[in-house]
Parts: sequence; structure tokens; C-alpha cells
Amino acid sequence: MINREHYLKQIRGFYDTDLIKIITGVRRCGKSIILNQIMEEIGKKTKNIIYLNFEDESVISNIYNSKKLLEYIEKNRKEGKCYIFLDEIHEVTDWNLAVKTLRLHNNSVFITGSNSKILSKEYTSAFSGRYVSFRIRPFVYKEILEYAKELKKEFSITDYLIWGGFPKRFEFDANDMLIYLRDLNESIIVKDLIMRFNIKNEELFKRIVNYVLLSNSRIFSSRGIEGYLKNEHIEGSINTIIKYLGYLEQAFVINTIQPYSSKTKNELSYYFKIYDEDVSFNSLRCLNNRYDLTHNLENIVYNELIYMDYNLKVLSKTEEDKEIDFIAFKDGKEYYIQVAYSVEDSKAYDREFGAFSTIDNLHKKILITNDDIDYSTSTVTHIKLKDFLLLNSLEDI
Repeated sequence: MINREHYLKQIRGFYDTDLIKIITGVRRCGKSIILNQIMEEIGKKTKNIIYLNFEDESVISNIYNSKKLLEYIEKNRKEGKCYIFLDEIHEVTDWNLAVKTLRLHNNSVFITGSNSKILSKEYTSAFSGRYVSFRIRPFVYKEILEYAKELKKEFSITDYLIWGGFPKRFEFDANDMLIYLRDLNESIIVKDLIMRFNIKNEELFKRIVNYVLLSNSRIFSSRGIEGYLKNEHIEGSINTIIKYLGYLEQAFVINTIQPYSSKTKNELSYYFKIYDEDVSFNSLRCLNNRYDLTHNLENIVYNELIYMDYNLKVLSKTEEDKEIDFIAFKDGKEYYIQVAYSVEDSKAYDREFGAFSTIDNLHKKILITNDDIDYSTSTVTHIKLKDFLLLNSLEDI
């Protein structure tokens, strides 16, 4: 497996602190791999390391509550600072009590947990400022290329636009990959969340999930989703819809951005744009191989920009403004970004370039498409998707 230096360099400065290090992210995005890579680095300077994987039945059958965990650590740690790695810690009863105790006794504690079992609201409450958390995501394209080289395989940009970046899927052939992704989807979205939140109306939950994940890169409102359900003769209140969307976001299945008005300089309440954590969630729901490459491309751009550590907003369509897909913020700089599959057609060209018509030239304006021709103008920089996916920063444009 490739060394995920992008994440390791964020965590490295906290290796020796008494803060609890929490590795979060959607299931199977590579949290355990990151944990192992941290252990390898620390193992070069000390052997005072304890690792426990609570998915291992031989471990959880003997260390099943906080008392047993504390007893095991005390018995097996050496003198001096001990580095403790607890993988899938949520399986341990009252795990948070044990972790809070461990950090007080010259230990450096690292934990991971299933996205459905150890959610951000829970560790915020449990550790009250005594932790740092790091969110891991599926592969971006640069990581895919690196892993493909290791596997001696090739993966196209179109493959990425359809099947996303869950690391394990690259190890399988096409048929086995589909089986893996379908099983993963079932575990993440249906079994985990329905069981975790004790959802009684499974049909309503599944319909909302399918609708939302098929409609990535679009602006929504809870009332709009309610309207969709009514058209399908399904009852679902606004409060229930908001609650279910919250579950998906807490479990890192979706990401939301609220549209932003340049006139009011405020986010617009009740509306939000949704992006899937991985575009495979969309493609698995498409019939007859009719994949939504247009919206998946925008979703991929979102994922790549987040990986580059940009804060993102959406410029909402108003009387003064046309909708801009992203305003990207970092280091005091703003970039206005429009995304389209192609602008070869004249109507698409006019629409996408026209979106910048009310934006001044003080900030860089960028158009990203899958075209091979360079459509840059004197005021808008066009970048081909294949080039954008290799960037480390928008500064490189």
C-alpha cells in the first residue's frame, strides 16, 4: 500500500502529545492503513508500542470493556512513554472512559472507529478538547496513479469518474470490484446506519439515501426532497429528512456546502449543495451503465479541492450573480471555479463562460472540463481535467 504522506504530515506533529489522536473517515477509506504507517514511523525510535485490533475476535473476546483494556495496557506497556494504537475501538464497552484514562499516564493514544459507531458528535462530547481528529478520505487521482504503479495496473480518468477512489477496489478485476463496492455500500449506508440509529422506517430512509446519492453536485432544499417524496407517494416530514441527511453527513457519506450570496455576504439558509464522499455511491445506483459523468466530474473536482485543503463555497444564482460552482479559499486568496464535462458545444461554452460575467478580474477565474482543446480566454483560465488532477495547488495554474 502506498505511503499516504498527505495525511501523515498532518498527524506527525502530534505523535508525542497527550492529546488523543482520532483517525476518522468513511468505512474502508484507509484509516487502519494510516494507523499502521504511523506505527512503522514510531517503531523506528521505540519498541514501547501496543496495537490492538478489535475486529479480531481473539482480541475483543478477551478485552471487551474499559476495565479489561486498562488492565491489558498496564500489564503489557514498558517504562517511559507508550504509544497505544486502538483500531475499531468502538467495539469496546465504555471505550471512551479507558481512552481518557490512558492519556493521563504517559501514553500517546491513537484510535480509529467505524464511521457509524464513533461519530464526530460523540468524541466531541466524550473528550471535550483533549483530542485532535484527522479525516481520511478515499484516494484522489494522484494516489490512484501511485497505487496503480505499485500494483502494475492502469486506471483511466473515466474509471475514476465512475468508480471513485476506495483503495481496496483497485486490487480486483471488474466483476469482483463491483461485488466489493456493492457490499461496501450495503455496509456503510444501509446496515450500519439503520442499525446505528435504530431507523424504523427503512423504506423511507433508503429512498432518501438513493435520491440524494444519485443527485450529487446539485443544490437541494429539505422541502424540495419532501416534494420528491410526495410525487412518489411517500410520506416523509421535513424534520425526518433533515435528520436522515444529518446521519449521512455525520457518517461521512455526503458532504454539504450552503450556497453563498455575494450581495448579502451570507450563506443562504435552507439550501445546500450535496457531494458524495465517493462517486461510486452514485454509479452503483445507475441503470444500464448510464453513468452521470457530468455531475460526477464536479463531485471529483470537489473531492480534489478538499484534498488540496481549500475551503469551498458555492456562489448562488441571484439577480446580481450567476451560479458559480466553487469559490475556493486558502491563504487569503480566492479562486472562482466553474466545472463542466465539455464546452465544445456553443451553448455549453456560452453558459459556462457566461457564469463569470459578473465576476471582476481581481480574483482568478478557472474553468475545468474534460476537453482536450484549450479554451482559455484573456480573463478565464481553462484547465483540462487530466491536468487539474495532477495539481498540488491552484497556485500551480
